[in-house]
Amino acid sequence: MPAISLSKMRETAPALVDLYKAAGASLDKHGLRGQRAAVYLVLDHSGSMRPYYKDGSVQALADRVLGLSAQLDDNGSVPVVFFSTGVDAVAEIGLADHHGRIEGIVGGLGHMGKTNYHEAMDAVIDHYLDSGADAPALVVFQTDGGPTGRLAAERHVCKAARLPLFWQFVGFGDPDSKQFDFLRRLDELAVPGKRVVDNAGFFHAGADPKAVSDAELYDRLVGEFPKWLVEARARGIVGQRV
Repeated sequence: MPAISLSKMRETAPALVDLYKAAGASLDKHGLRGQRAAVYLVLDHSGSMRPYYKDGSVQALADRVLGLSAQLDDNGSVPVVFFSTGVDAVAEIGLADHHGRIEGIVGGLGHMGKTNYHEAMDAVIDHYLDSGADAPALVVFQTDGGPTGRLAAERHVCKAARLPLFWQFVGFGDPDSKQFDFLRRLDELAVPGKRVVDNAGFFHAGADPKAVSDAELYDRLVGEFPKWLVEARARGIVGQRV
């Protein structure tokens, strides 16, 4: 059963019902029906991201992630971390107020800096630990390029492998850009040489992320999650499913 019912979605967020259904179909496809998970969204707020905020690509991703979260988590909201050089903001998007929410938050943030991952990762880790959640977390981490502090980002991914969080990186921009080579390497960090389990995935949504179909996006967001759950449960990182 989904965490939030279809009738509740129709009542609270009718514009997200189709996304909610598409997310449910993808979860069924990947054997995740009934799985519970906290869902986080991390958004790149660096200067090069300006066009993606302007054309609605970031809001569209947020809406899709909220539709997925409604299948996995019953609290009806998604914590969102905006980052550039550091953490620019930590906010939430909810079912009842999702429309235009990203634009509303970003409008008050001011300067868009450079790209650094590790402080945003710390913010997610702190939020998750402080929440007292007993379900694992799926973190959708969007960026349009590699970080300035690459060693710090790699260390954080490896350190976080002992926690019940899976990091799904999503690239926006030119698929041929060398900016994404780091993320591809991050996706392939050695297990167990560098981390106890493979706790991260990466896929590229292209230069026009809105053009990616809902079905494809959800398949890519959750495609590596089941394998990680199995490995994390085997090592006691995630509790056994009941």
